[in-house]
Amino acid sequence: MAAKLKKGDKVVVLAGKDKGKQGEITAVMPKDNKAVVEGVNVAIRHQRQTQTTQGGRTPKAMPIDLSNLALMDANGKATRVGFRMEGDKKVRFAKTTGDVI
Repeated sequence: MAAKLKKGDKVVVLAGKDKGKQGEITAVMPKDNKAVVEGVNVAIRHQRQTQTTQGGRTPKAMPIDLSNLALMDANGKATRVGFRMEGDKKVRFAKTTGDVI
């Protein structure tokens, strides 16, 4: 099945503590049905100091469920994603505007 959300897509969070926040997808985990979005679902992780890196508390974006994300269309609003054939290619399009993504 084709992926509705891919790495590099601009998305908006629909539910949870970060509802309404926007960001770009940096990683997708289709097996877990999750994605990592920069600036969203940030947790503090403790890093041990080594000879090469400084230790301390570092913020890290944690995975968020794909069902809580929606793609942003050209107008900056949340939209659902559809698929259609254009010629012999299968393309994604925004349901609100009909534009190809």
